[in-house]
Amino acid sequence: MIKKKKENSYTEVSALSLHIKMSANKARRVIDQIRGRSYEETLMILELMPYRACYPILKLVYSAAANAKHNMGFNEATLIISKAEVNEGTTVKKFKPRARGRGYPIKRSTCHITIILKDLAVER
Repeated sequence: MIKKKKENSYTEVSALSLHIKMSANKARRVIDQIRGRSYEETLMILELMPYRACYPILKLVYSAAANAKHNMGFNEATLIISKAEVNEGTTVKKFKPRARGRGYPIKRSTCHITIILKDLAVER
């Protein structure tokens, strides 16, 4: 098992959200728009985008910024989104009753979202 080593854990803060009830592809469509942008610009983009995936991602970005401010003492104005990834979670499988005693499978996919913020003021 190969463990990934963090480059500099003193400038990075992360937030993780598990089992969000939406497709990973739909969440990736929004995540790709905010990757590499500043924190304030990200908030404006997420509030104005018309997708359903924006709300849980917005909550996660707020949480990561609160972690940065409370745990590390970073200023929110100097934060950028250095890494944002979406992974597939478990699939909830159900059967919907249909005509003549048959069952129709319903697959409800979930995803896991990770956001890592980096402080530009501390990094040297």
